[in-house]
Amino acid sequence: MSLRKSKLDLLVRVRYSNPLPAPPCPPKLLDIPTNPLRYAQPAFINAITNDTPLPMIVDAECGMPLDLGRWECLWEEDGDDATLNPDPDNPPSLDPKDRFLLGDPSASAAPYINGSIPTASGISTPLPPHVPWLRKTEYLSREGVQRTPSSQESKQLLQPIDVSHDAQLRTIEAGFAACTSLDLTTLSHPNKTGVTAVESYEVLPDANIWANAYDLFRFSERPGERPVDTEDPRLDCAILRPMESDGDHFLAYYLTREDADALEFKEERLVPKGGEENRATAFHFVRDYETVKIEQEVPNEFLLVLDNGDTGERGPGAYYKNIERKMTLKKKRMNQSDTYADKWQVVHISHVAMSSEEIEERNEALAEVVDPLYLFSRDAEGEVDADGEVDVGGMGADGGAEGDGGIMAEIF
Repeated sequence: MSLRKSKLDLLVRVRYSNPLPAPPCPPKLLDIPTNPLRYAQPAFINAITNDTPLPMIVDAECGMPLDLGRWECLWEEDGDDATLNPDPDNPPSLDPKDRFLLGDPSASAAPYINGSIPTASGISTPLPPHVPWLRKTEYLSREGVQRTPSSQESKQLLQPIDVSHDAQLRTIEAGFAACTSLDLTTLSHPNKTGVTAVESYEVLPDANIWANAYDLFRFSERPGERPVDTEDPRLDCAILRPMESDGDHFLAYYLTREDADALEFKEERLVPKGGEENRATAFHFVRDYETVKIEQEVPNEFLLVLDNGDTGERGPGAYYKNIERKMTLKKKRMNQSDTYADKWQVVHISHVAMSSEEIEERNEALAEVVDPLYLFSRDAEGEVDADGEVDVGGMGADGGAEGDGGIMAEIF
């Protein structure tokens, strides 16, 4: 009777790895052009040297033999131990070769070189800085260099500053003189060589839009359903409506269906019509966005308008308006289980005349840049702090105050 072994007898297959080091030289069967001189460099065998274990033959005394038979006091009970424990008042004489070990390195300006005692005729060099043991040596030379004051710094002396009333008046008048006698040919671009200024503008606050509050929104990707390479005139008149769902706050984004509706809405915004001619524009819901980052203070970014004065309403200048907040938005993931307080699919917006309360609030905001006695009137009311800053109250997105229409600030 014959027994046939099954292939299932071997249940566990063990594979033993045999890692081989990389060959230090190119394969001999391939013709690789190389420089033969590189094989003679010591760095060529660094990899082999690092992988080769070094045999260390060390005796029991670790290379420092100690003959304990020279001291009889260690083996005899009544032996004299004066050689091991000398008298501190009468120490034995030291060998001249070991005498420099008892010296204080900080007491001498000259360093110890080759175990010799520094002499008075030695060159005075600063001691190296104290560094911990086993520290990288690449930082020692940098820290060891002592900074010496340059000749120019030593020659510069603090000049007395005149803070008298007449000196302050002269400084202010010199500032006006520098503005009136400005030579554009002497101004050059800080980064681009050869680029000079051709015209100068006065930087003034923009009284036309100063009563409005502007927020800067940055989207993670282009909003709307159109591709990136297609122009979309609807984006600069979109509507952002604050929303809330289960305690989470986000923004609903609305756009017009057609480009013509957006263009007509922007024309009416510039020159609003009165009466029944001002029709409502429909904005349809696109999607929800959630905030990623909110910056409540934007001190270094402004809206800047360069006006040549062609319209005749105001003189030429660079008119600015500060930005209230910056927000970064990303698409909100749609969840069917979300419960909205009031979700609108279509928003109809039309321009209406401002009420008396809105006109009064707008005039109060414009007084900051129009009224020359604005700070004095606020100071009389006790609304100016020690630094001269005036708290006029934040303005909402529609020109209203934070308490009335500032729902954006209340949410964020």
